[in-house]
Amino acid sequence: MGKLSLIVLLLAAVFFSVTAMLLSRMFTRFVRNAQKGTTVECGVPTVGPSRVQFHVGYYLFALIFLIFDVELVFLYPWAVIAKKAGWAGFITVGIFLLILFTGFLYAHKKGALKWIKDH
Repeated sequence: MGKLSLIVLLLAAVFFSVTAMLLSRMFTRFVRNAQKGTTVECGVPTVGPSRVQFHVGYYLFALIFLIFDVELVFLYPWAVIAKKAGWAGFITVGIFLLILFTGFLYAHKKGALKWIKDH
């Protein structure tokens, strides 16, 4: 049942995606004009260049957030079976959290968690 259900799910996803795109093409008019190609921010025309370079600190902060967010995803299943896992599960999660905390300390030491760098 595992392979068959995966194939059915894949076929259903492809079918619904292709059907939605075809229906969109059939029931909408495609009109090309210069105004559609302009960059608009919340309905207000932009001033200056649309491409702005952001500080790398924002990306580092976002990556660190993702790391800790994914860590929580791994902790939820463990919390559900914490009593059944016993001491082996507790020690394994302790090692996992220790490695994660070491990464957090490293990021903090390097200054990746500061929004504005001191000059």
